[in-house]
Amino acid sequence: MPARTFVGFGFGPIQSALFLYEAFRSGHFSRFVVAEVDAAVVQAVRSAGGRYTINIARPDRIEQAAVSGVELYNPAVPEDHRQVLQAISQSDELATSLPSVAFYDQGGQTSVARALADGLVLRRAPRPTVIYAAENHNHAAELLRASVAQHCVPAALENVQFLNTVIGKMSGVITDAATLSRLNLAPLTPAVPKAVLVEEFNRILVSRINLPGFTRGIDAFIEKTDLLPFEEAKLYGHNAIHALIAYLAARRGLTAMSDAAAHPDIMATARAAFLDESGAALIRKHAALGDPLFTLAGYKAYAEDLLARMVRPTLNDLIARVTRDQVRKLGYDDRFFGTMRLALQQGIRPVHLARGAAAAVHSLVDQWNGLGQAVASLPQPAKPWTRESVGRLLRAIWSAKAGPEADDLITLTWEALAA
Repeated sequence: MPARTFVGFGFGPIQSALFLYEAFRSGHFSRFVVAEVDAAVVQAVRSAGGRYTINIARPDRIEQAAVSGVELYNPAVPEDHRQVLQAISQSDELATSLPSVAFYDQGGQTSVARALADGLVLRRAPRPTVIYAAENHNHAAELLRASVAQHCVPAALENVQFLNTVIGKMSGVITDAATLSRLNLAPLTPAVPKAVLVEEFNRILVSRINLPGFTRGIDAFIEKTDLLPFEEAKLYGHNAIHALIAYLAARRGLTAMSDAAAHPDIMATARAAFLDESGAALIRKHAALGDPLFTLAGYKAYAEDLLARMVRPTLNDLIARVTRDQVRKLGYDDRFFGTMRLALQQGIRPVHLARGAAAAVHSLVDQWNGLGQAVASLPQPAKPWTRESVGRLLRAIWSAKAGPEADDLITLTWEALAA
């Protein structure tokens, strides 16, 4: 058995069913260590002998896969924290999978950044090591490296490369007993009444590794020299169209993303937004890269694959999950207006994307009274809505970020609302 060590931070679906799963499946690692703050989950996996199960949604069925030999440690427990640091000192590949980049420095002495720094300092000699940053941020790797560097001498980071990631894998945690039974899902462990359900897709993009002589143990990933264009394809393609389908479906009272497949007009709008607006804009911007994705044929294949995956019944993707956090998703740089701005900059009028943005505005206002602090500082548009009241709401959400496209975005959204 190879003497490689994998270390992860966080034990959510992306860690448990992507990084750990692919590391385990590769056969290239002999040790798997995860730092997880949920004491109940740590104890449950330990009680199961370091074994847990995930559920993989394929087009026509759900299959189970088990991962074994996993060591979970709670960094709030001193001895567990020591074990994590020792594992970091011997690690070859690591992955952070946290709710956001804001969590890197949370937790004081036991924070992820501090643990990485303290563990790397313990190394007897520099060794080639990569750290995948799986937080949904275009510069997660740079932010993580900067956070770690604050807590250690520069020599500790010698031969260590922090990698950005583009993760197009859809996943979720199912806790509803009826759903667990209906889909015949296996729980994470016998003692944990929840299931991790992920799609089979694993074409994950990562930054190109430049460490001399280093070969990844997780060999399923694809390296790219410049990830930013592919991060834009993820946000302005995958995320934007996923949200568009969800918000339009919510207006129909649908429950699951798979329900939208029976509504040809929703899927037609999604396909037009994907190909004629998002795709056309991204191809114009990035065609010079020469990557197959940014060609008409390549982007069409990307879009058609995702449109099928987004409404896959076996994934049990709930519309309520996809449509939450409306204020963030209506941000100036986020999936709707970020994509619409890109389209406008490339000379494309994004009328189909505007329908998704308008549906998201409807969702925000309809749920206003239950959103608490998320809308506390925003002007609620009174009915009947006007272009001015909708514009005030959007400009309040955008705040200082609003730029030269703001008026066009408001007009497009208002026209979609009024249609």
